[in-house]
Amino acid sequence: MADADTANDARTARLQVAPARQEESGQGIARMPRSAFQALGITEGDVVEIAGKRSTAAIAMAAYPEDETLDVVRLDGLQRGNAEAASGEHVEISAARSRPATRVVFAPAQREMRLQGPTQALKRNFFRKPLVAGDLVATTGQQPVQNMPSDVRQLLRAPAYALTQIRLTVASTSPKGIVHIDENTEVELRTEFEEPRDARAVVNYDDVGGMEDTIQQLREMVELPLRYPELFTRLGVDPPKGVLLHGPPGTGKTRLAQAVANESDAEFFAINGPEIMGSGYGESEKRLREVFEEASRAAPAIVFIDEIDSIAPKRQQVPGEAEKRLVAQLLTLMDGLEARSNLVVIAATNRPDAIDEALRRPGRFDREIVIGVPDERGRREILAIHTRGMPLEDAVELKELARVTHGFVGADIAALAREAAIDAVRRIMPRLDLDERTIPPDVLEDLCVTREDFLSALKRIQPSAMREVMVQVPNVAWDDIGGANEAIERLKEGIELPLRNPQAFRRLGIRPAKGFLLYGPPGTGKTLLAKAVAKEAEANFISMKSSDLLSKWYGESEQQIAKMFARARAVAPCVVFIDEIDSLVPARGSSQGEPQVTGRVVNTILAEMDGLEDLQSVVVIGATNRPTLVDPALLRPGRFDELVFVSTPDKAGREHILRIHTSNMPLADDVDLSAIAAETERFTGADLEDVVRRAGLGALRRVGSEVSEVANEDFRAALKDSRATVTAKMEDEYRNMQGELKKRAAEVQPIGFVVPEKLQPTRDSKHG
Repeated sequence: MADADTANDARTARLQVAPARQEESGQGIARMPRSAFQALGITEGDVVEIAGKRSTAAIAMAAYPEDETLDVVRLDGLQRGNAEAASGEHVEISAARSRPATRVVFAPAQREMRLQGPTQALKRNFFRKPLVAGDLVATTGQQPVQNMPSDVRQLLRAPAYALTQIRLTVASTSPKGIVHIDENTEVELRTEFEEPRDARAVVNYDDVGGMEDTIQQLREMVELPLRYPELFTRLGVDPPKGVLLHGPPGTGKTRLAQAVANESDAEFFAINGPEIMGSGYGESEKRLREVFEEASRAAPAIVFIDEIDSIAPKRQQVPGEAEKRLVAQLLTLMDGLEARSNLVVIAATNRPDAIDEALRRPGRFDREIVIGVPDERGRREILAIHTRGMPLEDAVELKELARVTHGFVGADIAALAREAAIDAVRRIMPRLDLDERTIPPDVLEDLCVTREDFLSALKRIQPSAMREVMVQVPNVAWDDIGGANEAIERLKEGIELPLRNPQAFRRLGIRPAKGFLLYGPPGTGKTLLAKAVAKEAEANFISMKSSDLLSKWYGESEQQIAKMFARARAVAPCVVFIDEIDSLVPARGSSQGEPQVTGRVVNTILAEMDGLEDLQSVVVIGATNRPTLVDPALLRPGRFDELVFVSTPDKAGREHILRIHTSNMPLADDVDLSAIAAETERFTGADLEDVVRRAGLGALRRVGSEVSEVANEDFRAALKDSRATVTAKMEDEYRNMQGELKKRAAEVQPIGFVVPEKLQPTRDSKHG
C-alpha cells in the first residue's frame, strides 16, 4: 500500500485508487481515511479535486471501517474514468471550491440514446453536485447509501430522472472549472450523442455484479501485462497470452471482457465467431490475421473472441476443411513464431468442451475462468446495477428479491427489472395522451416501481438454465399436508434448514443430507411432501419421471441424468424429485433378464450423488411404494442418507386432511369431520379425498344442480362406497421394512468372480 504522502503547504493528499462498492456507483463520492481529511483541512460533504492524468471533482466521504488504516480513496468507475486513473494507481487530492454555474449543457453519452423532455428533473438530479466540463456523470436513483450523514444523504438522494441509469457527458459549463447547479442555473440537454472522452461510459467494473474474485483474476492476467510488461521481462517469463471465460449463457462473459478492456485503457477488438467466416478459400483466415495485425499495431490491445466454439471447434469432429484451417490459423496467431507483445486474447463460450483441445493449453489460453451462476450476494449486486436510477418504492427490498431469485443469471435479472418497469408503465398508461409526443412532468414524477411489480414480474421470468425443463413452481405449503407430521419434521431438519442456513452446517463441520427416500403405501402424500419442501425451502423444483429419463438409445439415459444433475447444480438451491424411483434404479443383478440400461442408469445416479463432483445445495428426493426393489447401494449414507417412512395418517391427521379437502365445500351443520375421521381407520390422504368427492357427488345427485350444501348423510353414503386401500397386513410390512432397508444397504458385498469348472485346477496324481 502507498505511503500517505501529504504536503501540508499545498494541502494535498496522495492516495491509491480502489473501486467503490456497487451501490455507490454514479453517486459522485470519494471515500477517504480520516488522515486525509485532517491533511486537507476538510469535513464530510466538502468538495475535493481529484487529479490523475486528468482532474475531476467529488464529494468527500468517510472511508469504510475496513479502510480506515489504509491510504486509499474509493472511486466508482465513472470517476476513475474522469480522473483517468485505474485501480492501483495514485491520485493527488486537494480541497476545492465549487462555484454556482450560470449554465450547464449535458449530452447523452450512449450512442443509441436520444433524450428529450423537460430539464427540470435533470436539474434536481444534479442539484449542488460538483461538475467539471468533459466529465461523465450518471442520473442516480433513490437507493440509500450506508454510513452517510443526513445532510450529505439529502444532497445525494435526488428523485430519479428516468427508469434506467442514464450516463451523460457534461458538454460545457459556464464558468469553467468546478461548478454546481443551483436555483439560478440554466440547464440544457442536447438530444444527440456526444462522443465520450473515455470508453468507460459504456461499461466499467461497476456494471458487472457478483464477480469480485473473477475480476481480480482477470486483472492479474490482463491489466498487469498490458500496463507493466517490464515486470514480466524482469522476471524472465512470458506474460499470459490468453484467458478463456466459460459458463452458462447470460452470466456476463462478454460484458466482463468489455469492462476489462475499458478499465485497462487498452484498444478493444471484438471478433464475433460467425462473422469471421468467409465464403472464399482462405478468406476466413485472412480476416482473422487482419484483426490480429491491427491489434498488434494498436498495442496495448485486447482481442475478444465471442462464441469461440463456432470458429475453433474440435478438428476431428468437423467435416469441413475451412473450419480446420481456421483453427490452425488461430493456433499459429496465438502461439506462432512471431512474438506478440502487449496483446491479450480473451475468449468466451458456454461450450468449453466443444473447443479444439490444442487451444486449451498454457501458451494459448493460459487460464480458464468459470463464470458461474451468481450466489445470493452476487444477485443482490446485479439487482442494484439494474435498478440504478429506477424510482423504487420504499417497500422494495433488493435483499428479499435476491433471496427468491435462485438460479437467475445476470440476463435473467435484467429481464426481471425490465418486466417490473413495464408493469409500472402499464399503471400510468391511462393518464397518457398518446396524441401528445411528450409526457407531462407530474406523470413522470408519479412513476414508481413497487414491490408488487417485481413479484408480478417474477411469475413471468424463469431462470434461463431452467427453460428446457418443465419447472413447476410448487404452491403446496406444510399446512396443506395433513397426517405426516413425523415425515414433515424429518424433511424440515434435513432439507429446509441446510438450504436456508448452510453456514450453520459449516460452523459444525458437518454436511447436510444429499438424498431422501420417501416410501410408504400409495396415496399417503409422498409427492405432495416433495413439493412442499421445495416451496418452504424457497428452492427451485425439478420433477422427473422415470419414463422421461429412460431411452432406447445406447448411452442416452445416462446422458439425460447427467444433464438433469448439471442443470440442478446450475440453478441451486434445487430439489430434484424422482417419482416412482424403483422403476429407474432397480437392484442390479436381481434378475437374469434385466436390461443393461437400468444397470448403467443406477451407476450414473450413484456417481452423480456421491461422485467426484460435489452436489452443493442440491437435494435429491425419491419416492416409491416398493422400496425393497431399489438398488441397496443407493440406500447407504452419502446417497439417500435418510429413509423417511410416510405412513397412513392417525385420527388427528385424518381430520386435518378432511379439513383441507372440505375448505372450499359448503358443509351442513350436522357434518362432524372428527367423527368421520374416527371411522376412517387406515385411510390414506387419497382415500379421504375420494370420500369428500363422493360426498359432493352424492349431494349433487340428491338435490340436483341447485344444491347449496353437503350434509352428513352424503358423507355416510360416501363412506359405505369407500374402503381403505391399505390393509393391516400391508401396514405391518411397511413398518418392518424400516430396519430391513438399512440392513440391506450395509450388507452390499462386491460380487466375486465365479470361476468356471473347466478352468479350475485339477489335482494331478503324479505331481501331488
